[in-house]
Amino acid sequence: MIFVVIIFAGNILIGKAINDLPPFTIAFFRLLIAFLIVFPLGWRRAWENRAIFLEYKKPFLLMTLAGVTFFNTFIYGALQFTTSSNVAILETVIPALTVVLSALILKEKLMSIQWFGVCLSLLGAVWVVMDGRIFSLFSMDWNPGDAIMIGAIITWSVYSIMVKKYMHLFPPFAALLVMTGISVIVLLPIVLVEWLITGIPSFDQPNLVLGLLYLGIFPSLIALILFNRAVAMLGASQASMFLNFLPVVTMIGAYFWLGENISLMQILGAIIVIAGVTITTQMGKRQTRKTLKENY
Repeated sequence: MIFVVIIFAGNILIGKAINDLPPFTIAFFRLLIAFLIVFPLGWRRAWENRAIFLEYKKPFLLMTLAGVTFFNTFIYGALQFTTSSNVAILETVIPALTVVLSALILKEKLMSIQWFGVCLSLLGAVWVVMDGRIFSLFSMDWNPGDAIMIGAIITWSVYSIMVKKYMHLFPPFAALLVMTGISVIVLLPIVLVEWLITGIPSFDQPNLVLGLLYLGIFPSLIALILFNRAVAMLGASQASMFLNFLPVVTMIGAYFWLGENISLMQILGAIIVIAGVTITTQMGKRQTRKTLKENY
């Protein structure tokens, strides 16, 4: 899980480092590279299970658009305007919002302490965006990048809900192949429009090509394999808790590699967010274990 956190932090840091490229272009080439790599691993299983994909085409398409097509597109868009540290901290709000959506959509019960955790994590996120100036909420000029991150938080939370209900129906590599394939098709016309507006980007700088290769290989494939392995060995609860270290690793990388300044308010906000997410997710798991014990 340590490697997973490092790779996910690298996704944010690399996305910031190559933000000379427009966001849809980064997302498109990342997914194209991932598709080409996973094709030999998943095409046979995808073809054998095509009936399942067709039967559940609506939820599968929603999962694809939310989690694969647009989640990272929102992140790369946000990185055009805000710091990688802010993106990493705001990203940790996702587990808390996922719990809320589970209560609203899946009708899962949410305890009072979990609502407190949700509110605490949201307070921490606003604290980071406002740099601690909470009482200036309505008079501050908002950073567009922080607003764009709201889209990333919502799309991944929706994706998490859909994964919980449907992902077990699909073979892993086949699902990844079809998801990246659909995403490439969806993003292609958007990228062409983006190029009409901004001009066709130049890929003559080696760092841009290497950055895209990293995004297409490590976060898209290797981190997923390692995370699934960690869940099998540690359990989903312990494995997911490691992701709370994402802001820490990203802040360190942003400070030493990108030269970003890390403020005390960002550190305090990150601590508040992580505390809120921990309360929300862990109390829910304890309640589930308690219910199981009472039933059996």
